[in-house]
Amino acid sequence: MAIADAQNGAAFLESRRFDLDWLRVIAFGLLIFYHIGMFYVTWDWHVKSAYAGSTIEPLMILVNPWRLALLFFISGVAVRFATDKITSRRNFAGSRLMRLGLPILGGMIVTVAPQTYFELRQSGAIEPGYLAFWGNYLKLEQLYPMLTPTWNHLWYVVYLLVYILLILPFLRALRRFAEGGGGRMLERVTGGPVRLLILVTLPFLFYGAVLEPHFPTTHDLVNDWANHAHRFTIFMLGYFAAKNSRFWQSVGRALPIAVWLVLLIGGARLYIRAFHWDLYVALYDEVPVMPVVLVLYAWSFIAMLLGLAQRYLNRPSKLLSYFTGAVFCYYILHQTIIVVAGCYLTQLGLGVGAEAFLVTIVTVAGCLGGFEIAKRIAFLRPWLGIRDAGKSAPAIAAKPGTAEA
Repeated sequence: MAIADAQNGAAFLESRRFDLDWLRVIAFGLLIFYHIGMFYVTWDWHVKSAYAGSTIEPLMILVNPWRLALLFFISGVAVRFATDKITSRRNFAGSRLMRLGLPILGGMIVTVAPQTYFELRQSGAIEPGYLAFWGNYLKLEQLYPMLTPTWNHLWYVVYLLVYILLILPFLRALRRFAEGGGGRMLERVTGGPVRLLILVTLPFLFYGAVLEPHFPTTHDLVNDWANHAHRFTIFMLGYFAAKNSRFWQSVGRALPIAVWLVLLIGGARLYIRAFHWDLYVALYDEVPVMPVVLVLYAWSFIAMLLGLAQRYLNRPSKLLSYFTGAVFCYYILHQTIIVVAGCYLTQLGLGVGAEAFLVTIVTVAGCLGGFEIAKRIAFLRPWLGIRDAGKSAPAIAAKPGTAEA
């Protein structure tokens, strides 16, 4: 049985990981709709609808704890596959600087700039006139009550690029560690459903207790140490788990428990929040149980998604091929479209239903149209994260050099 499991695990790791490609697409898609939701909730965001309220906040809090952690985990898996067979670390670094660095630079100068303009306009901090604003936005004099130029939602891309560049000098050592003692350690930690779900959460609980009180999330790269600890750890977990067959076997076995934990914790949180608000607040402030439970919830949700995708989504499709090539461009464009469309539409007094429907339609159509136009213009493709027309979008795979980082 052990030999059969090892053979099955090896065959699984040598196959293309369509399941993780699907999860990457789904995670980015959820992120787009999550940001549409941010236009309508009471929480702080760049701009707000005239109809902002608490109605959809319960749905938002179910997604918030795990949405970006999943992306960093998948990115770590992809980086492992992409780097294991590279012949030149310098060439790989250059390719990542082009693939991720150009969208960051183009975003800060052009794509993201309208978000700051409409945020300042809605707050009454500036007068109308985008060109005058843009000239000041690009200066380093800091003429506005926020840092400019800024990367806003592209912080994920910034952090991912930094993490890749940080580990590149140590790839050989990391690979040996992953295939030797580190792999055995990971197998001991995650070598069963309960251990997988419980022990993986321990470093994140430590960060929550020790770092988060002193380093609130800023997304500014240099002062964001608690957030870095969380993101870099889940990124490296993906890196080390990528080719560890025992880890993926444990993910499959943990699926039923993960589903129950997600349902129980998510449901209990929504119930207490809706009907026992004082207790809900106390579980954060007086007896900090909720932050601990939410770490378990977030990792259980990720494990559940990994298990479901491994079981049901590990197959190719034309739709997956399209979205694998398009979704990064969608991510780059979507928040600016939401901000611009939302600011104009909310002035029309259409009612919350009609307005939210139109904001969603305009965002999806804008992402689709922007990608279809940009992919046909050679100059725009690298700035919007689109591969050359002659290159197919790769799946996350064990084949040398084919994974998308």
